[in-house]
Amino acid sequence: MLGTCLDRVRAAAPLIHCITNYVTVNDVANALLACGASPIMADDPGEAADISKLCAGLTINIGTLNQRTLPAMELAGQTAAALDHPTVLDPVGAGASALRTQSAKRLLEQISFTAIRGNISEFHALFHGAADTQGVDASRTDAVTEENLETGISFAKEAAARFGCLVSITGAIDLVSDGQRCFVIRNGRREMSRITGTGCQLSALTAAFLAANPNRTLEAAAAAVACMGVAGEIGWSHLAPWEGNATYRNRILDAIYHMDERQLEEGANYEIR
Repeated sequence: MLGTCLDRVRAAAPLIHCITNYVTVNDVANALLACGASPIMADDPGEAADISKLCAGLTINIGTLNQRTLPAMELAGQTAAALDHPTVLDPVGAGASALRTQSAKRLLEQISFTAIRGNISEFHALFHGAADTQGVDASRTDAVTEENLETGISFAKEAAARFGCLVSITGAIDLVSDGQRCFVIRNGRREMSRITGTGCQLSALTAAFLAANPNRTLEAAAAAVACMGVAGEIGWSHLAPWEGNATYRNRILDAIYHMDERQLEEGANYEIR
């Protein structure tokens, strides 16, 4: 089921507009290319709407938020939503500062997003208005574990219903919900958190998977999450003892590039609740 979603991305080769942060912009572009999609980066208000018209999907990432790019995010998001193109919000660091939290909430008010992809602390900040964060990383006290999994699933469904879109809550255990069903995904490696940008890449992959699978949006979002997790596992297995996070980053991209339907389907470790 999930593997088919990847095949459709490679067949459709969707062009994805990325307004993302300058720390990870190159890795985001390469992740899209690796899965068979194409990236275009445009964050000036003067062209954001025009570029969105050309694309099949949009990802908005507030990782390096500034007052110049906020209008571009709004214009691109409203244009994409009006054309019924999938739009993904990555509320990086929501809860860490008033600007980030308020800006993410403003975007949610002005744009009809297809999905939100973030960690559990960012979702708590959007949902409750405050969260215990560690910069742009999730707080350990918020983490979804096997012990509190039922609570996490209930929160994911409630968040999806509240925001009126898909939610992908990623961490040691990933939760992807449309408000009714929830994919519980157990893929990836904890070492992925030592690489800057795996979350940013996943948000862009989510936009590509949604664009190529318009009639299976929940499965598409779950497939993107599983794809990144399986790539993390494959990439780690190929590391030599003397190699570290710089090489690991490249191994993950290579794993996405070579992944096929069978590999994703067999490697994805998930249940639906």
